[in-house]
Formats: sequence, structure tokens, C-alpha cells
Amino acid sequence: MKILTVVGARPQFIKASMVSKALQERSLACETIVHTGQHFDDNMSGVFFDEMDIPSPKYNLGVGGGSHGQNTGRMIEKIEAVILEERPNWLLVYGDTDSTLAGAIAASKLHVPIAHVESGLRSFNRKMPEEINRIIVDHISELLFTPTDLATRNLETEGIAGAKVRQVGDVMYDASIYFGQIADEKSDLLTQFSLDPKSYAVATIHREENTEDDSRLQSLIFALEAVAEELPVIWPVHPRIKESVKSSTLRLTQPLGYIEMQCLIKNAQVVLTDSGGMQKEAFFHKVPCITFRSETEWVELVASGWNHLAGATDIGHILEHFHTARRGVEHLKVGDWYGKGDASKQIAEVLMR
Repeated sequence: MKILTVVGARPQFIKASMVSKALQERSLACETIVHTGQHFDDNMSGVFFDEMDIPSPKYNLGVGGGSHGQNTGRMIEKIEAVILEERPNWLLVYGDTDSTLAGAIAASKLHVPIAHVESGLRSFNRKMPEEINRIIVDHISELLFTPTDLATRNLETEGIAGAKVRQVGDVMYDASIYFGQIADEKSDLLTQFSLDPKSYAVATIHREENTEDDSRLQSLIFALEAVAEELPVIWPVHPRIKESVKSSTLRLTQPLGYIEMQCLIKNAQVVLTDSGGMQKEAFFHKVPCITFRSETEWVELVASGWNHLAGATDIGHILEHFHTARRGVEHLKVGDWYGKGDASKQIAEVLMR
């Protein structure tokens, strides 16, 4: 069974690492990895392949740094050539990035069946490029691996149901369990940063709606500086905005590897982010999260009180949620919304049938 996996961004490297491990355990599986180059900074890319023991990409397309249209178009052209060369049985994509969309479109035109991991997510905000990507990919995929009950229901609402939809749980949960244990054993990040567990907050900002609008980005910087008056804030800054972020009160660092980030998250008192993945990672490690968005795909975390949607423009509103989150998590419900930590194995089993 020949599987062509297309990845390009940090969250996809994390998810692919777990599914690749599961595929390697099956002797008949032959996986070829294509890296589009969407995340081209070594701190956002190369380090992940090294520390997560992901098989080296056979193809590195070197597409990155352009607009959505430029990147997606160049990726489609180059992925098409790879598909014609490799002749895979399946094209495997993850999530909702331009790499996901490009891989799926190239495969659909060449009649190669698509397997989409993390299907069915919806924010119902079509101003987000990710929302458009995930809707299109879901509707042209032959296998749709959903992480939650709600994701499965979203697909049913759109007329996608039956054997092609497999609710397997969340691959990110698999990764948090596996690499969280490694972080406990190997990471000395807290010592490097002179931090005690539960004595700091960790922040990340990367979504276009927050980084491409100077007023929103500055509002978030001011909010984080206000938080830092009460609790130290560690912020691994995305390469795209490193020239725009200046602060004497925030502890700014370069992007960290996944294992280091797991260590930082699980020992934080609070997480502040606009990342979809970090909302879940915070929950997996039982840390409350403040999200700089007005909506989320992970509504079960909002309903249960683990995630607080604070928006990005009202500093007072952000601080109000921050104070609520700091009251503790002992009273919050912990559900098995994301499966049992075996999503990767289930995906590999289905692909090999």
C-alpha cells in the first residue's frame, strides 16, 4: 500500500509523526512524505522532523513566503508532478492549511483517493482561509477521519456520511501523551528559563487576522503586557511577526521545538493563544486557555470552561477571562471528547484495508 503524505506546517508535522509511527509498524505500508515548504523557517520545520523522528521528506517543494494564491498554485503544480511520479494508492493530508488544499486538489484532478485527517471541523467563519480549505477538502475526500462527535455531525449536516466517515479521535491527543512523557524525561527548559511549574503564562500569536492587522497585534501585545504585570509571560514569537514585536516586559523567545513546547504548556498556569492546536494541548495537560478569537472549532472546551474566547481587541475583556482562568481548574469537567489516544493506530488500520 503506497501512501503519499503532504505536509507543510508545524501542526501537520506533529500529527504526521504519530500516523507515520503507526504506519511503520505495518510491514505492507510504504509512506512517502512531501514537504511543501509552507513553514520554511528551520525552527518551524526542520527541528520537528529531527526531534519527532519523522521520516525525512523525499520531496521538499520549497514553496513558501507568498500569498495564499501564489503558494497554493505553485504547490498544486509541484504536487501533481510528484503524484505522477509516485502513483500512490492514497494521498494523505492533515488539517486545513494551503498545503492541505493543494494536495487534495492535485490528487482529485488525478483521481487519487484522498484521506483527510481532522475532518469536519467548522468555525463557521468564512473569513478564515482555513475554513474555506477544510470545507473544500472534506467535500473531495474519500476517507474522512473526524476527531469529535461534533465534527462528525458537521459532516452529516453537509451530506457527508456513511462508511467514508471514521470517527477515530484526535491525533494531537496521541502526540500530547507520547511527547509529553518524553518532555518529562528529557526537557530542561524550565531550568534554562529559571521557571518554576505553574509560575508563568505561555503565549503564542500567529493567525493572519491578528498578525496582519497592526492595531489588533498591538492590542494583543498590550494585553499580554498587562498579564505580565501579574504573571510572567513567555512568548515564542512566530518568524512572520518577529520584527513587529517589541516589549521590555514580555519574555520573548524564538520558536521552540514541539517537545519543549509540551514542557512549557504542561507546566504553565495559563495559556494565551490564537492557535487551534494549542487550545487542545492546554486541555490535554489540564491547563486553562485564553483564546484570542471570537469563535473556535473546539466548542466542547468552551462549554466546559477550559477555554475562554476573549477576542483580540478588548484588553479589559481579555484580562477578565485571564482572572477567571487563574481561579483554578479543579471544578472543571474532564471529558473524553478527543478519543482514547489511539487515533493514529485506527487511521493506519483503515488505510491498510
